Amino acid sequence: MAIGPDPRGALIALSRFGLGARPGDLAAAAADPRGFLLEELRRPNVGRLENASLAPSNVALQALFADQQEKRMERERAMAAEATRVSMAGAAVGPGAAMAAPGPAAPPLGADGKPKPQEPPVEQKLFRAEAMARFEKQASAQAGFVERLVAFWSNHFAVSVAKGQILRVAAGPFEREAIRPHALGRFADLLAAVESHPAMLFYLDNQRSIGPGSAAGRFAGKGLNENLAREILELHTLGVGGGYSQADVTALARIITGWSFAEAESEIGEPGGFVFKANWHEPGAPALLGKHYPQTGREQGAAALADIARHPATATHIATKLARHFIADAPPKPIVETLAKTFRDTEGDLTAVAEALIASDLAWSEPLAKIRTPDEYLMAAARATGALPNDPGQYLNMLNAMGMPLWQPPGPNGYPDNLDAWASPEAMKLRLDVAWQMAQRLKDIGHPLSVLDTAAGLAASRETREAASRAESRQQALAILFMSPEFQRR
Repeated sequence: MAIGPDPRGALIALSRFGLGARPGDLAAAAADPRGFLLEELRRPNVGRLENASLAPSNVALQALFADQQEKRMERERAMAAEATRVSMAGAAVGPGAAMAAPGPAAPPLGADGKPKPQEPPVEQKLFRAEAMARFEKQASAQAGFVERLVAFWSNHFAVSVAKGQILRVAAGPFEREAIRPHALGRFADLLAAVESHPAMLFYLDNQRSIGPGSAAGRFAGKGLNENLAREILELHTLGVGGGYSQADVTALARIITGWSFAEAESEIGEPGGFVFKANWHEPGAPALLGKHYPQTGREQGAAALADIARHPATATHIATKLARHFIADAPPKPIVETLAKTFRDTEGDLTAVAEALIASDLAWSEPLAKIRTPDEYLMAAARATGALPNDPGQYLNMLNAMGMPLWQPPGPNGYPDNLDAWASPEAMKLRLDVAWQMAQRLKDIGHPLSVLDTAAGLAASRETREAASRAESRQQALAILFMSPEFQRR
């Protein structure tokens, strides 16, 4: 155990485990770097995002459904009005007369006589509000360790807004409702919340999965969809090589038939909320991973997920991914074994697993070889400078430019979590462009070296200090700092 301040430990606490230092954070962490992280980890409700202005997923989806219905009605009214106009114009000029094509409708005018600005779509307003709340939560976190865990689990259980309007509305609430309340709880509860959330059910097409032997299946034909079941086993729990077969995928798909959510015109349930459609659920007691699950309706799926959450392969898969995320692309085997054992011994207590990660000496002695993701990179710059934008558009655009659009990974396996994915020459060129953009926007900041002191303190390298000192302008010095190892590595 270190005696006295530990500047390197403070840097590791805030870089490897956190989201970067704010003014004063390094000094606070140096006294006891592990304790600094544990203090945040054990704070009640630290992972939750409480914001009265953010709508629950069912309310957000209802707003989307209402907007879609209103737009359909507007189109129908416009078509009817146009048909009436054409009919009346034809009667007025007589048969055979040519009629001019209608011009575009004039935009509505405000009280000042100028065109009113167009109202952004409902899904855009909701998405931007969720994004801003997330950015503010990350920027204000003590260390950012819990926010890193939230982002890890959100990426582990990935959904994508590219799927359509429903996901653009539901992705933010999904993270708030399914991920955040359980990120430091039990993995079984996290898994159950995720797999029953409308965002996940829609993203992986389970909301229309019908058991072939169910009442609906016998009437309408087969409609089994295996997407969610496959990703539960391959990505969310056991992992590739976790001991499951295609027969297990099909069995789990049958077990969770009927897990859906109420859409706009649903006859059961509140629109936007989870519903279990009993007449879609496959009857019988299929064998999954060697165990038969009795027919108990929705509880059949809940029981199967609870067992999968406790499976030894799940412990190894989760431990490996956590160690890879926080330590190295090829994490030391002892760390993986320790995390997996903690997961098994505590039945998936995620706080205990996070504490075991902090407790590992290897987690503090391994070099900072990983590179921050674009999200982590932007947040480290914001925390060091105190310059979080008032509008989320700037950050959303920069995330798009660097290949990590918010809640829009390329597939169900989420964004990549390895060095090569983010450190390619093209990726670094994009970061340089973003670094220059950020430096140009920071007008009221003090001496650039004070930013380096905030971010790295005594652990900053002489080379970085000299490079920033030789810069021709304050903006150039800031851009150099944002591209330095102190800002890029974790």
